[in-house]
Amino acid sequence: MSQLVISSHKPNQEGNVLRVTPESAGWKYIGFEVYVLQKGQKLRKETINQEACLVLLSGKANVFTQYEQWKNIGERMSVFEKIPPYSVYVPSGDFYEVEAVTDLELAVCLAPGKGTYSARLINPHEVEVEIRGAGNIERRIHNILPEQKQADSLLVVEVFTPEGNWSSYPPHKHDQDNLPYESYLEETYYHKINPDHGFAVQRVYTDDRSLDETLVVKNGDVVLVPKGYHPVAAPPGYEVYYLNVMAGPVRTWKFRNDPDHEWVMESKLAAKHS
Repeated sequence: MSQLVISSHKPNQEGNVLRVTPESAGWKYIGFEVYVLQKGQKLRKETINQEACLVLLSGKANVFTQYEQWKNIGERMSVFEKIPPYSVYVPSGDFYEVEAVTDLELAVCLAPGKGTYSARLINPHEVEVEIRGAGNIERRIHNILPEQKQADSLLVVEVFTPEGNWSSYPPHKHDQDNLPYESYLEETYYHKINPDHGFAVQRVYTDDRSLDETLVVKNGDVVLVPKGYHPVAAPPGYEVYYLNVMAGPVRTWKFRNDPDHEWVMESKLAAKHS
C-alpha cells in the first residue's frame, strides 16, 4: 500500500481508530485523529502546544474545556445527512474532554497553536455552505474553519462529491511558500464512502512527476498530501465525503491549478450558465 494512505483500525481502549502525527507523516504541521466512542465513553486530552478543532462527524456529545462547556451538541447521525456539523475550537495550552451522549465518531484536527484565541463552539449555522464547480465537477462544501474565522494555523473543510463526479478539480496544489500567488499547506483527506463497501480514487502528483500516485481509497482511510496536485473521483453508485485539514507557515489558502486542466472549470461553468 502507498505510504500516502493510512487505514482505520478497530478502536483501541480510548476509542482511537486512526492517528496521524507530524512525525508519522514526515512533515511539520498537521496532526489528525479519529475516535469512535460508545455512548457514555469519555476522551480527555491536553492540547499542550497544538490547537485543535473537534469535528463531530456523527452523534452527540458533551464537550468541556478549561473555561467552557457545551452540553448535548451534535445533530447528524451520519455525515451523509449533508448538514453542517457541530465543531469545537480548542486553543493550545488548554484541554478538552468529550463525553459521548450517543455513539460518536469524532475527528480531532491538530496544528501548531499560539494560544491567541479562546475555546469556542462552531455552530452549524456558522458554517458557510457552498456549491463549487459545475456539471460532473460539482460538489458541496462545508467551510468549518476557513481563513476568515479565528485560528492560529488550522484550516478545516468538508466536501461531498456526488456519485460519478470529481472534486478538488481542476487539480490544484499549494506546496510553494510563494505568496501572494501560492501558499505552502500540508493537507489530509479523511474519506467516508456511501455505501461503505465502495471506494474512491485519488491521484497525488507533482509537475515533474517525482511524485505520481493513483490511490484506491476505502471508507475510513486518510490520504496524506505533502505536496502536489490531488484530485478525487467518486465512482458511479458511491458518494464520497472527505474532511480536509490544512496547515502551514502562513494561514492562508492560495493555490495553483494544473495549467493542463484549468480549462475544464471554465468550460463547465460556461455550460452551466449558457
